[in-house]
Amino acid sequence: MNGAEALARTLAGAGVEVCFANPGTSEIHLVAALDKTPELQGVLCLFEGVATGAADGFGRMTGWPAATLLHLGPGLGNGLAGLHNARRARTPLVNVIGDHATYHKRFDAPLESDIDALAGTVSGWQRRPLRAADLADDAAQAIATAATGTIATLIVPADVSWADGAGPAAPLPVRPPSPAPEPVLAEAAALLGGDEPAVILLGGDALRRPGLEAASRIAAATGARLLAETFPARMERGAGLPRVGRLAYLAEMAAPQLAGTRHLILAGASAPVSFFAYPDQASSLVPGGCQVHQLAGPGDDVAAALAALADRVAADAKPAAEPPARPEVPDGGLDAGTAAAVIGALLPEGAIVSDESNTSGLGLGGATAGAPPHDWLTVTGGAIGHGLPMAVGAAVACPDRPVLALESDGSAMYTISALWTCARQGLDVTTVLFSNRSYAILGLELERAVSGTGAAAHDLLDLSRPALDFTAIAGGMGVPARRATTAGEFAAALRAALAEPGPHLIEAALP
Repeated sequence: MNGAEALARTLAGAGVEVCFANPGTSEIHLVAALDKTPELQGVLCLFEGVATGAADGFGRMTGWPAATLLHLGPGLGNGLAGLHNARRARTPLVNVIGDHATYHKRFDAPLESDIDALAGTVSGWQRRPLRAADLADDAAQAIATAATGTIATLIVPADVSWADGAGPAAPLPVRPPSPAPEPVLAEAAALLGGDEPAVILLGGDALRRPGLEAASRIAAATGARLLAETFPARMERGAGLPRVGRLAYLAEMAAPQLAGTRHLILAGASAPVSFFAYPDQASSLVPGGCQVHQLAGPGDDVAAALAALADRVAADAKPAAEPPARPEVPDGGLDAGTAAAVIGALLPEGAIVSDESNTSGLGLGGATAGAPPHDWLTVTGGAIGHGLPMAVGAAVACPDRPVLALESDGSAMYTISALWTCARQGLDVTTVLFSNRSYAILGLELERAVSGTGAAAHDLLDLSRPALDFTAIAGGMGVPARRATTAGEFAAALRAALAEPGPHLIEAALP
């Protein structure tokens, strides 16, 4: 058995079911190994950023790593944005990168680069095996490490892949998350028993049902306020679940949410900071005079920590449950508000929403709060172009659930080839493409940062010359598409797309 076959068998044996791939010559033996490993499904992506984003979406929904397969340093470079978002989401992911044969590297061939340095920017663990006999053991270690919520990178030289003398390795145990120490629970209970205002900032697994319900009990008994981190990796929402608002993206909107807080308790989240620096504004969003306390951090059992704290301070309290509620399907013009109302009215139970709607999605939170239970995924690290690939991975992970990709037009063009993978795999992904023909979020930032900007500045944010025809783009990739210019047309298109399995795209033309 060669090294590539041993790697594939090790991945499959440890429960890695999918490899999102954009391979090249150096990985060709790994491609061939899929023939002998039917348990490991290869999913072809036409761009490495789609492969890494899809692996992120898959890991968020399953809690277990998918693999990527990337071609040398340039392939890794093309996939770095997706890996950046996955790192911020603490997604389990095994990142496999092919490299030149060990004896070939000294010749500085055209694709030679410092893969190790590039991979180090996004990897929590990485290794470069130099013998076929070591590849499987390193792969087993990569899987066990990735499963704790990190990116584990294997850099595989071509001759290590094709050399014989290897065999698969058995799965390794995964380190369980750490429980909250007794002194930490006691301190949090004492703080919440006092009379100073407290906010519990929720992130990570705290935004799944067990964590949300425990946090809601604490809030009900103590008066502490709950907030979710601005860009959660995965948040369970909808009727029957506690409703928790997210910390605002803009610093001037986040500041009132935290004003007056004396104790900020972190449960799976980091201390909040402004997304960008601005002149004469503080980077930290923690109010003056507020103390920050960590109940549970990354790698900890956040939901268990909240449950233990709830048993101390809220033994008799019940969690809140958002009542079922939907907006009426609106008539008239289509804008961000009416589009949000249509989505809230029609969102199916069990849906997975991959949200990169940016400025077009400002009304979505309220419009969908009382919809049937669903999951919400966001672009955790801010690297745009992630919404469509993340939807691909979520659909592969959960083929029995509808996926709704809410995508802005500028961001979509980074990874529009994800539509082709949706068509090729027959994925049940409905893409709503909000088309306002501009980088609207940058327009907002421009107006906030500089007064009196002129035509040259605004022209650099304009996407209307020429106009992007997303229905034609989608149709060319095998995805049925239609365009909506009114709320009624949008509702009819969304109903039809959700009723029919497989991929669809709706271009929602917004002002």
